[in-house]
Amino acid sequence: MRLRPVVLVVLIVCAFYYLTTRLMPIGALAGLVHHVATEGTSTINGPLGSFSLTEAKAAPEYDAEEQQNIAVYKKALPSVVNITSTQVAYDFFLRPVPQQGQGSGFILDTQGHILTNNHVIEGAQMVEVTLWNQKKYKAQVMNVDKIHDLALLQIQAKDLQPATLASGNNLVVGQRVYAIGNPFGFSGTMTRGIISALRSVAMPNGSKIDNAIQTDASVNPGNSGGPLLNSKGEVIGITTMIANNPNSQVDQSAGIGFAIPISVAKATMEDFARFGRARRPSLDVVTLPIGPDIAEQIGLPADYGILIERVNPGGAAEKAGMRGGTQRAYMGNTPVMLGGDLIVAFDGQEITTPQDLAQALNSHRAGDTVSITVFRGRQRMVFHVTLSDAKQIDSGTVI
Repeated sequence: MRLRPVVLVVLIVCAFYYLTTRLMPIGALAGLVHHVATEGTSTINGPLGSFSLTEAKAAPEYDAEEQQNIAVYKKALPSVVNITSTQVAYDFFLRPVPQQGQGSGFILDTQGHILTNNHVIEGAQMVEVTLWNQKKYKAQVMNVDKIHDLALLQIQAKDLQPATLASGNNLVVGQRVYAIGNPFGFSGTMTRGIISALRSVAMPNGSKIDNAIQTDASVNPGNSGGPLLNSKGEVIGITTMIANNPNSQVDQSAGIGFAIPISVAKATMEDFARFGRARRPSLDVVTLPIGPDIAEQIGLPADYGILIERVNPGGAAEKAGMRGGTQRAYMGNTPVMLGGDLIVAFDGQEITTPQDLAQALNSHRAGDTVSITVFRGRQRMVFHVTLSDAKQIDSGTVI
């Protein structure tokens, strides 16, 4: 009697083993457990025979990252435009030959104002804008800012969707960004990356982009003038240029692109509205950045700041009483002028790099009066400077 429970257990285990291994394959057992099938098989018959294809039963579900990408694209695309500029060149027989260039831009308001790069439309006899719905309009060039490589266009169109511009200037390296534009003529193309760095970059026209946004989002010829967006679909910059691969025979993405911060563009747009032209505030000085090593070598009272090498005659700094250098020296093979005022603060904010000073200037307008703190020798002094309207200077780092 005591053996009966043991025998019963053994019989049950044996029966379960026989059923699951001989009569019911594992797939069949899984079918009993999972009642909802996610895949199915369809058969296609034709002259070459039959093909069995495994197909999903339902549409895919997008993960959170994919949903964000899709949301950014849907929000921004209607405000992005393709720009075609036409110039007239002449062949060997002096016959006119139209030449076209392509770029991108984005809509600012319902009145049809569009922002792009100046180099996209520079020298063009005709500019045409194509919207996301493929409708085309002739555009008028309203104004340009050559220093910042910006151009304002206008088209006459209805039901336009303006882009949303980001507020503030809170950009962080590592922040996710998106570029939408017209690379190589492929309209409505979106790429994604991060902010790789924030730095000053020299442009082909000789000017500089202060606090330019460097990104690894793939940008190529045709992206110029298009928006660089944050994860909310807000414009944080204007895609402007790429770093070329020296081993490449064509201009193409090398993973290093640059965009003008939207804060710079906003200031330019306000100048267009108030003065009919771009006005860039300036101290009218040529400067030299100072670090601990240089400061120790030339005996400066602070190990940071911006040393004034030269003040421009009649400029804002000279009118306020600030001084440039008087002693010629060399840094390597580069001649510099020492002995000038050392700028260490702007309206009470510490200035340690040229980028600090450029950002401080970009938050003001020509005609504003600001306080500049300097060291003249060992004496700390404060000057009240009325900023001037910047002009193109022949050489040097002019601020």
